[in-house]
Amino acid sequence: MVVCCAACAQQAVSPASQKPEDLVDNPQTRIILDVTRVNMLFTVTDKHGRFVTDLTKDDFQVFENKKPQTIAGFTAETDLPLRLAILIDTSNSIRERFRFEQEAAISFLQSVIHEGHDKAMVVSFDTSAQLVCDLTDNLEKLEDAVHGLRAGGGTAFYDAIYFACRDKLSRDQPRHKFRRAMVIVSDGDDNDSQYSRDQALEMAQKADVVIYAISTNILRNETEGDKVLKYLTSETGGQAFFPFKVEDLSQSFENIANELRHQYSIFYRPEPLLTDGRYHTVSLRVKGRKDLIVRCRKGYYAPKM
Repeated sequence: MVVCCAACAQQAVSPASQKPEDLVDNPQTRIILDVTRVNMLFTVTDKHGRFVTDLTKDDFQVFENKKPQTIAGFTAETDLPLRLAILIDTSNSIRERFRFEQEAAISFLQSVIHEGHDKAMVVSFDTSAQLVCDLTDNLEKLEDAVHGLRAGGGTAFYDAIYFACRDKLSRDQPRHKFRRAMVIVSDGDDNDSQYSRDQALEMAQKADVVIYAISTNILRNETEGDKVLKYLTSETGGQAFFPFKVEDLSQSFENIANELRHQYSIFYRPEPLLTDGRYHTVSLRVKGRKDLIVRCRKGYYAPKM
């Protein structure tokens, strides 16, 4: 069964240009979703954070709304093409750490983007979200985009997530042939967005985007922004990193790169199949192995017929 879902705009540069109601029943903004399968990208680690990569399909159980599901497909260490958004906070709050952020982001892109296979984009956000470099596999363009960023202004953090997911990461179809991820470099604060935290999260969930975050709050007293970063990453199956000093940003990026290289992928066909537009909770576990930690998204939005 295939349905249309209004979830992606064409060429907007900022979410300020379109309100949520503008996307309803607009053929220009529709994408095609296969609602007969749910895809899950996930990682498995032991209690020490080491990746576990020798598991098979029969080692896993998946539940939707607490009902067991049958795993229809399984891949270990998937090499699916990556569609990656780098969101960099360019507000005044990170000015002192900005150069380190730029260099670490460039090194990360060099390590994860393979020309002809993966694509990345760069979005900056201060008083608004700005597309600095569209999805491309050209590393030189990506590096120039990051180098060209300048700090200053407010913080439209949630708008940046909403825009990147709705207008860009949702577009390549079919969805199960791509990995979608977002890396956010920010202190997690927001004072200038039109969209809320939960609206941004919902759009990420609808776009099947896994969010990773690197906190730029180096005071290391947990802030409200840090809590936001933890929430967004946990709900989508990603992870938040909290470097103790600005020089540790590179290690945080490397940790994300390692995780992207050690992912499993499964899909299942929901039973019962519901096209109700609602959020459906999903849990994934390793049979008989309470010592292992599975990190994956916590659910998905079913399209509405």
